[in-house]
Amino acid sequence: MHRLIRMEVELISRETIKPSVPTPPHLTIYPLSFIDHIVFRNYIPLLFFYTPNHHNNHHHLKKSLSRILSTYYPFAGTFRDQTSIHCNDQGASLLVTKIKTNLSSILHNPTHSSLNPLFPDQLQWKHMNINSSTTLLAIQINNFACGGIAIAVCMCHKIGDAATLFNFVNDWATLQKTEFPHLPSPVFDAGDTLFPQRGLPVFPEVTLVENDTVCRRFVFHPSKIDSLKATVCSRNVPNPTRVEVVSALIYKRAVSTLGLAFETTSFRTAVDLRKRMVPPLHEKSVGNIVWFMFVFNPFVEAREIEIHELVTKMKEGLREFCVVYPKKFGGKGKDLGFISECLKQATTSSSISVESGSLICYASWCRYAMYEADFGWGKPVWVTSSGCPVKNSVVLMDTRDGCGIEALVNMEEKDMARFERDRELLRYASLDPILTFDQN
Repeated sequence: MHRLIRMEVELISRETIKPSVPTPPHLTIYPLSFIDHIVFRNYIPLLFFYTPNHHNNHHHLKKSLSRILSTYYPFAGTFRDQTSIHCNDQGASLLVTKIKTNLSSILHNPTHSSLNPLFPDQLQWKHMNINSSTTLLAIQINNFACGGIAIAVCMCHKIGDAATLFNFVNDWATLQKTEFPHLPSPVFDAGDTLFPQRGLPVFPEVTLVENDTVCRRFVFHPSKIDSLKATVCSRNVPNPTRVEVVSALIYKRAVSTLGLAFETTSFRTAVDLRKRMVPPLHEKSVGNIVWFMFVFNPFVEAREIEIHELVTKMKEGLREFCVVYPKKFGGKGKDLGFISECLKQATTSSSISVESGSLICYASWCRYAMYEADFGWGKPVWVTSSGCPVKNSVVLMDTRDGCGIEALVNMEEKDMARFERDRELLRYASLDPILTFDQN
């Protein structure tokens, strides 16, 4: 069992950082894509940990943040309405704190209760008012007594997905480390060119249905993933991916331990469209460039399923998804009627499915460059997020070596009490393991 840590956090400063160069007049209105405009206005949280060093300089961090906001100019704006941002250079919120404990106290006790105070104003997954002047981006720089640092970043989901946020942090870090870096510019044409709102109805935003959940971190080490893959390999699935096998295992054990039925419990996973569009989009395309793949009623028979069967269903579903959605969402085969129906379904059915408990929701952040953010102190020793209030939701992230997976699983407390003790799951996953890194 992990012991509880009493975090003493002292706020040193709070200020608003504005872009170093004003946004040009012709860019002051930034149109959101038809995907962006239905996305909920909750903050995506990320947390980057760096081992002790004595070379960090808050003034330089503020300066580089100001410079990168000139590049990511919509992030310093405010919402004009549901479908656009007023790029008025209002700025981003920056908090600096002093933590009266060592970084090791966190790494040796990585629970979400000990991580929560590290986020700015407790914004992780919180909802923001579209009519308020609240910043779209908030950052907290936490300085530990030992010299370690944790940088927490919360970005309003409506302006971008996890890939967008990782790109922003990596570019900020590069600008901090190198005075005149060669940075490929972010691409802001999702709303204007790729997925424009024009010609489509304005549907209401999706509501993030919040429950009283607890979050647990399950770590799948590479050797355990290889062992799991060995049980899944078949003629139909000769090369299962680590995300597929881990997702399938979590789904199977969740359905079993929560007393759900395989024939009525569907799962949903977010699919990044960047590489799947024809032609592929730039990896630094900004916005919510994802859509959701559902596997409805995976098995009609009331029986215990095998993991390889579920992986087969996932692969079939992804193949069908990639044939249809990239073509109909953009390019020569763009179909406004199809898009409109997708938006209608997304804004009317998701809340019902999640609330009923008949849906397991996944988001995989694996293979994003989450461990590349070097501000001049070396790469982060750990990157994580925060517990999400959506029950039966799962976020998958890379381990530091890029080969394992950390799964952040969110469930109601009574369900988690059963799930976290499941022997079949714990054959392959470690529950909230201690993080050990050289901090000298």
